Amino acid sequence: MEERILVWENCQNVRDLGGLRAGDGRSTRWRQIIRADTPARLNEQGWAALYAYGVRTIITLRTHGMVENELDFTSPYPDIQNVQAVIEDVTDQEFLQQWAETGLWSTPLYYQDALRRWPERHAAVISAVAQAQPGGVLFHCIRGYDRTGIIALLLLALAGVELDEVVADYQLSVDAARDEYLAKQNTSVQQVIQGLLEEIDIDSYLLSGGASPQDLTAVRRRLLG
Repeated sequence: MEERILVWENCQNVRDLGGLRAGDGRSTRWRQIIRADTPARLNEQGWAALYAYGVRTIITLRTHGMVENELDFTSPYPDIQNVQAVIEDVTDQEFLQQWAETGLWSTPLYYQDALRRWPERHAAVISAVAQAQPGGVLFHCIRGYDRTGIIALLLLALAGVELDEVVADYQLSVDAARDEYLAKQNTSVQQVIQGLLEEIDIDSYLLSGGASPQDLTAVRRRLLG
């Protein structure tokens, strides 16, 4: 699993979603979809590494109602396309009180509620991956943990990646505070992610959010060939 971790100067949480076992015996393809913390931290050498890896589309995951200067960057390569995608909303007071004000926003405990509230926003990211120009697609938030984690789960579920591989990928984003919060709730990353993936019908969810059947096929093709 650690072989998928990419070293791009000044970013600390970058990895390729290739090399993961899918249920049909195939593995996800390399250099197709990459998850990361914000590229705004990259220096010249980091950007050069990103470009050399083949990334040509960057999808920035944002939260409505928040000023997030850490997500602002200008790529030094004009052929890299940047797509802005708002997937959460902190002007939703119920969401804010339940998750942000309790500290649980930094754990996967909030994922199910976020997916329930904003299917159109999450499906739009999957469509953006499907419709991206040739080359690798990188998606990110600030830390590369939670918004990025949700989208990674959707992509890997869509590709039929085995549950233990999905959980192992998530746990590569090490966060002691997250694990402590989960322990206080008498649960774990494994239990939360497994429960979420067992409950969601990935195709139905994304189609109900506005993704097209062609989008789902395109993402599977990108990830599985």
